[in-house]
This record gives sequence, structure tokens and C-alpha cells, in this order.
Amino acid sequence: MENNQIKIKDYYLRIGSIILAFLFVTLMIFLAGASPTEVFVALWQGISNPDQFARVLLTLAPLLLCTSGLVFTFMVGLYNLGIEGEMIVGAIATTFALRIFQDMIPGYLAILLGMTFGIFGGAFWGLFAGVLNVYGKVNEIFAGLGLNFVAQGLTLYLVFGPWKRPGVASMSGTEQFKESVWLPTIGNTEFSPIALILAVLGLVLTVIVIRGTYFGLQLRAVGQNLRASYILGIPAYRRLLGAFAICGAFGGIAGALQVLAVFHRLIPNISSNLGFLALLIGMLVGDGILWILPVAFFFSALNVGSLQLPLSLQLESSLAGVIQGTLVLFVLLARAFNK
Repeated sequence: MENNQIKIKDYYLRIGSIILAFLFVTLMIFLAGASPTEVFVALWQGISNPDQFARVLLTLAPLLLCTSGLVFTFMVGLYNLGIEGEMIVGAIATTFALRIFQDMIPGYLAILLGMTFGIFGGAFWGLFAGVLNVYGKVNEIFAGLGLNFVAQGLTLYLVFGPWKRPGVASMSGTEQFKESVWLPTIGNTEFSPIALILAVLGLVLTVIVIRGTYFGLQLRAVGQNLRASYILGIPAYRRLLGAFAICGAFGGIAGALQVLAVFHRLIPNISSNLGFLALLIGMLVGDGILWILPVAFFFSALNVGSLQLPLSLQLESSLAGVIQGTLVLFVLLARAFNK
């Protein structure tokens, strides 16, 4: 009975925090001299045609993958800010594979090989952060941020150095890959159903592992009390490293999809900051893994729809980030109040 009352209280606090967040955003829109109704209409118009909605789904795939990966590190009580770097290294590894194999083997094999390289590249980068945290005693936040800068620097070096386009080096990235190694899209849109299917499968796998396996139970135990779980015989440090590696693998395949389905080359901003956005989604949903899909879709729609704001209302598209950040802040405050 008491547990039910706690759950009901938590539910009402979350709903209340979301309502307060939207009221706060409405006030900010008023202060900016705009009409909230016009803003929300413009956001809707920004995703209402097929091409724009396809972009929402295109952004949704890496968001789902990165958030699913972050669930594993959240379960062990760690905030893996290195998810951005893991996406980037995954994209670099995929680019490396495609540069070598796109002319040697059939396109579908090159795509599979590129994804495999991306997964292992991201997993390696995630494991690197885990080693720094577990054995180097470096806080996972600082380790992740540091490795993000290294990955970004490596991307710039490759784009403007060894992998630069013939005769020119620019922010537009490396030379575009052949269409045979592009993931297929629907019609004339940019939406790749394969990318979204992989992302949904990744989310389903995450739910199964976290909620239905002994491994997931061990991760929860490590997150609750590292020392107690170690004393009880759980290989706590191996589970920590495993969580980092799995998170990195999810980030790596998200980076691979950015190359195979979106840009078809390596560009300096290959991650498009989607890793950081996934962190916000993870903090917003907490342990409610089933909420990842609708929240990620909402955040993706905000990102794409906000591009309409400068065109129709002369407002900054960064308003989407304000809405997203405000939602997370108010929900976190509600959780703190509930403790």
C-alpha cells in the first residue's frame, strides 16, 4: 500500500513538473515578445511535411541508440558524458572501413563491415573511459569530456589531413562515398527505415537486458552499492567496464549511421551534438526505460521543428534547447523533492 502511494505521488510530481516547465517556457516566450500559440504552431509546421517528418525520424534513430546505451551506465550510477566521443569514434571507424572496402566488396557487405567497425570503435572508446574511471580514479564526467575533445580533434586532423578531399580541405568533410554504401531511403526523403529499425531493436534489447536478465540485475546492484555488490560476489568492476563498453557500442553504431544514412562522409560535426541531447533524454526518463521512445521522438521533433522559428517568427532556433533543458531541470527538481 505504501509503495503504491509513493508511486502515485511520484507520478503526480512528474506531471506537475512537466506542466510547470511548459508554463515557464510560455513565460519566456512572452518575455521574448512572441506569442506562445504562434511558436507552437511554427514548431508544428516545421515537421508537418513529409521531408521534415523524415528528418525527425532520421534524427530519432541515433537518439534512441545513444539513450539506450546510456541506460547501462545510468544503471551503475555513472553519467557517461563521453557518449559524444563514442559516436565520433564510431563514425571514424566506419569511414576507415568504407575507404578501404567500398571498392573491394559488394555494397551491402561494406555497409555491414562499416557498422561492425563503428560498433567496435565506439566500444573501445567507451571502455577507455571506463578504464580511466575504474583504474585511474578519474571521474567519469571529466574522463568523458576529455575523450570527447580528443575524438573531435582526431576528426579535424583526418578531415583536414590524411582524409581530405582531393586538392581541398574544408569543413564539408571527406570525399563522399559511393551510393552503393548508402543505406536505402524511402522515396525522395532522407529517411532510412533500416536505421530506425536498428534503433528500435537496440531499445528493445536494452529493455530485455535491463529488466529480464541476471546481468541487468547485477548492474542495478552495482549502481545501488558498489562495495556491497562486490562483497556479495558480483564482479562489480567488470560490470562497470562492461556498462561503459556497451554504451560505447551503442554510440558507435549511432555514429556509423550518421555516416551511412545521413552525411555519407565524415564531417567535423558528425555527431550533431545528438549524444548530449541523448543525455538529456536519459536524465528526463530516469529508470522509466519505456518512455525513451516517445521522449526521444518529442525531442527530435523539437530539434527539426525549431528550424522554422527564424523563418516565420524571427526567433532563435535555440528555443528548442531551452524547452528541452527546462523539462529536464523541472523533472530533476521534482525527483529531488520526492526524496
